[in-house]
Amino acid sequence: MSTLSVRLPDSLHKMAKELAVLENISVNQLISSALAEKISALMTEEYLRQRAERSSREKFLNALSMVTAVEPDEQDRL
Repeated sequence: MSTLSVRLPDSLHKMAKELAVLENISVNQLISSALAEKISALMTEEYLRQRAERSSREKFLNALSMVTAVEPDEQDRL
């Protein structure tokens, strides 16, 4: 495990402490969790961008043409 010193505005530090108390976790755990969520979101965005670059309308329409036309279940109807 690594140690990292981070400078935070007082207001953000105060909010982090309050949220950590509400969640019954340490400020370190709160920040680690928040950072992990942000990294996950950014990595997902990059993954989807890369996938989009490999896509084409032709491939999409080809895949869509393989879907069987069936009526939706009653609970799925608009």
